[in-house]
Amino acid sequence: MSLLPVWGEGGPPSQISRVSSVLHLVGNTPLFELTKVTTGLSPRVRVFTKLEGFNPGGSVKDRAALKMVAEGLRAGALTPGKTIIDSTSGNTGIALALVGAVLGYPVELVIPENVSIERKKIIAAYGAKMIYSSPLEGSDGAMRLCRQILHETPERYFKPDQYFNTANPQAHYETTGPEIWRQTQGQVTHFVAGIGTSGTIMGTGRYLKEQNPQIQIIAVEPDDAFHGLEGLKHMASSIVPGIYHEGELDRKIPVGTEEAYEAVYRLGREEGILVGQSSGAALWASLKVAREIEAGVIVTLFPDFGDKYLSTNLWVGWKDFDKKQARV
Repeated sequence: MSLLPVWGEGGPPSQISRVSSVLHLVGNTPLFELTKVTTGLSPRVRVFTKLEGFNPGGSVKDRAALKMVAEGLRAGALTPGKTIIDSTSGNTGIALALVGAVLGYPVELVIPENVSIERKKIIAAYGAKMIYSSPLEGSDGAMRLCRQILHETPERYFKPDQYFNTANPQAHYETTGPEIWRQTQGQVTHFVAGIGTSGTIMGTGRYLKEQNPQIQIIAVEPDDAFHGLEGLKHMASSIVPGIYHEGELDRKIPVGTEEAYEAVYRLGREEGILVGQSSGAALWASLKVAREIEAGVIVTLFPDFGDKYLSTNLWVGWKDFDKKQARV
């Protein structure tokens, strides 16, 4: 059985009535036009977002996880008896746990101890083992601990290595980019996305640039090393992923934690979409771009929905936001 869905020349069907594996539901996510939070923009500017929470594992990371495991199997690096291991801040771990459960491979995940309880429960529900790294060291600390474990017993593991595996951006080159191009009928002018591993923006951006070199590829990152935007990297203070090539970007936009959180609150109240903090950062940056232009089709990407973050600091300040709105 092929791990990856096989679609004809016309792309994926508009409706899938029956599939043989949950893995065949990865990708082909809807493109949603934001019409409420965009009030006041030029009428010739439209802002869309890919709703990646519709993937079966609940995030955009399903795409890269599936591709990396499929490539590991194809190359013979992942064989029966081995365990899949990687470091993650959450979503890639969930995706690997899902893929491992379907294919029958055990999964071990090194994650910062302070990731949300919701993510921990989801990973456990898929049967994966969690190894906690220091909450003070973030995703970089998880990366270092994972390397140490792998060094001690390398023969036991297959490490997808999401920060350095070219299959990560390739997944987006083959799926996310073509979907956006098709869904906008080639009219996209700007692509805005957050950088964590950077696989999404590298692969999607590369594909879109090949279709039209004038498309602007814009990365979103936290404005400070000490931030609350789980899943995003402040590149100047982090271990830089091997798949990240800043020269392929047209621009980077720094976003503050509070700005991203308020964007999340707005999305819930105005558009009816509950998302996480990295999606809030993507929205804030997209609206900044939208206010700078007179015409264009901006596409951003919301990596997941917000159900994994309800116990986090994201929702500590929402009542203050409501009070602030009431005074406006």
